Formats: sequence, C-alpha cells, structure tokens
Amino acid sequence: MNDSMPELGFYALGGHVESPREMYGELALAERLGLGTAFFSERFNVKELGSLTGAAGAVTERLNIATAATNHNTRHPMVTAAWATTMHRLTNGRFVLGIGRGLAPQLKAFGLPPVTTAQLEDFIGLMRRLWKGETVEGHSGPAGIYPTLRLDSTFDEKIPIGLTAFGPATLALAGRAADVVVLHTYFSDDTVVRCVNAVRSAAEKAGRDPAAVKVWSCYATVPDHLPVELQLKKTVARLATYLQVYGDLMVKTNNWDPDALQRFREDPVVAGLNGWCDAVATQSEIEHIGTVLPAEWLDAAATGSAEACAKKVSAQLDLGVDGVIMHCSTPAELEPVVEAYRRLR
Repeated sequence: MNDSMPELGFYALGGHVESPREMYGELALAERLGLGTAFFSERFNVKELGSLTGAAGAVTERLNIATAATNHNTRHPMVTAAWATTMHRLTNGRFVLGIGRGLAPQLKAFGLPPVTTAQLEDFIGLMRRLWKGETVEGHSGPAGIYPTLRLDSTFDEKIPIGLTAFGPATLALAGRAADVVVLHTYFSDDTVVRCVNAVRSAAEKAGRDPAAVKVWSCYATVPDHLPVELQLKKTVARLATYLQVYGDLMVKTNNWDPDALQRFREDPVVAGLNGWCDAVATQSEIEHIGTVLPAEWLDAAATGSAEACAKKVSAQLDLGVDGVIMHCSTPAELEPVVEAYRRLR
C-alpha cells in the first residue's frame, strides 16, 4: 500500500464483540492501508486493555496503539505505570496511555468513587514521576494515599498520556497536562472547533506549546456500501445509546435543543428499551428511533458514498484537529473510504 496517513485512526474491536482475536485481521489490514493509530476502548468482558494492547503491540510494526480509554482507578497506579512502560518498550514508543472518566453508574456498581478532574490530574502527575525513575514517598492526594511508589530509578520514559474529553473541565485539564486528546463522537462542527480552542487555550495558559497537544476528532464514519440495517445500527442506534447514557451532557455540549432530548426520552419505543439501544433494539425499533432523532444530530457524521465520507473526514481536519478517528466501522468497512481519502490528498 502507499504512504502512511498518521492523521487517520480507527477503533479496534469496536462495539460488542465475541472474540478478541478479531482484532488481528483488523490490525493487519489497518497497517496495509496506512492508518496511523489503533484505538482501544475497555469493556469488562473480552476487552480488558492490558491483554489487548500487549497482543496488538506484538503483531504490529508501525501502528500506534492507544487506549481511549481506561480508568485510572480500576488498577493500582503501580500496575498501570508498569503496564505503560512495558508497552512503551514493547512497541518502540508506539503506545499512548489514554484515560477517562468512565461511566459513573458502572463505577458506582463496582464500589468505586466517581472520577474527578482532580483525581485525573493527580494520577497523571504520578505517572510522569514514576516514568522518570522517581520514588514517590508519602503521597496523599486526590488519586489516593500511597506510602511508597517506585518502578525503576534508571527509567526516563517519555510516554504520551491521552484524555478522552467531553466537558470544559476535562478539556482544560487535557490542555495543561495531557499529550493527546480524544473528543466524543457526534460532536457538531462548531463543538469541535470550540473544544480545540479550549484545549489550545489551556495549554498556552499553562506555558505549554499548544501545538504539542494532539487533538483527535472521533467521527462516526459509516459508508453506504454497508447494508442499510448495519448503517442504522452504527448511526441511529449508536447515537441513541449515547443519549441514553449521558444525553444531557451531549445536548449541552452541542448546544442542541433540550426539548428534543425530552421527546426522545419520552418516546414509548425508547422508554421501553430494556438496555442500551445498540445492544438490544430490534431493526424496526431502530428505524422508528431514527424518525425521533433530529436530522441535525445525525448529520454530525460521515455518511453516504466512500467519496462523500472521505471529503467529510478531510473537512474535520479543517476544523483544527490533528487527526480523525473513523469511528463505528472496521478497517475492512473503511477501505473504500481510505482509498478515496488518499486520492484527495
């Protein structure tokens, strides 16, 4: 395949999967296509990130491997720091440790406290110190109380830290403390621009080079050569699921109409779902929900022909982001889009 495109990424093992071995074919094709980064989300079933990233690093040579994201409080910080260092050296510097807030109801069910901005910032500071070979004594901060933390006094690792960012507090933290930022799917163009500006402004205020913080747009990319049923599941059902989980935040962030969100929630089909839409809704239910969601909300995605999708992906870069994660589709499904994008370059 031709030259690489470091500005393009994808999610490996996107959505609900039966076997993690599916990623091997995805990663091999992604490298052949010239994609830059494979992102991994974490689910506590067959998508545990320590295992997945180790395997992914071992079977790739050029792809960056990024978590987007794991939680800082589901592993002891020594485990996370050692995992990241191991991955950094295993991949010759291709690993990005991406963290995020996670789902508050899930964390509560696990007996874990809600993730705060202060915890994330404190945790990032601990990782940076450990990777520099420091011994951390008597730490008492938002991330926890630790009498002694140490990896190896000879370490001097430069491991990028990423943040999945949604609200203003996390965007500001990303600007002042992170190296990589992953925005949320179904952000309008105006929201993407506003988020990029927030990150760059926070970086500048912290005395950092704003351009050194790499911002990724997470952009639903669903070409129309896929079966219609699958297209609807990857667009309507996926957006509906986000609205089920954190609809108020999505609507507020995008400056969308809150009355439309209320109508969505009160719709009898939506209200009758016994779980997340993209996991339990039938085809007819998804089709109905598509009539309930405002067209403007669904337009925040790349759909249509491969050429149309490629143009919309390219247009995301014009908004100021450094890269575009072509979300919701596998490398095989994205191959015509990638080829069309290459012709645009």
